[in-house]
Amino acid sequence: MFGGLCFMVSKHMCCGIVGEKLMARVGPGNYEQCLSKNHVKKMDFTGKPMKGMVYVEPDGIAEDEDLAYWVHICLQFTKSLPPKI
Repeated sequence: MFGGLCFMVSKHMCCGIVGEKLMARVGPGNYEQCLSKNHVKKMDFTGKPMKGMVYVEPDGIAEDEDLAYWVHICLQFTKSLPPKI
């Protein structure tokens, strides 16, 4: 769909890699706060930003703690979604 590797949690897209960037599904409630962080941009691979999803540039996930932070946010949001059948 977006030309990258995607990780699913309970049949929901959670996060992935597009090129060298992390594609993070942070959810609408975390979106603005996440955009205010360094190395984060709107996810707009269709030409229109997708609210609730961001790209994190490689410098933003260079350290293990940084990557763990983003994966945690993605997991929190994904686990809050209703189950898919």
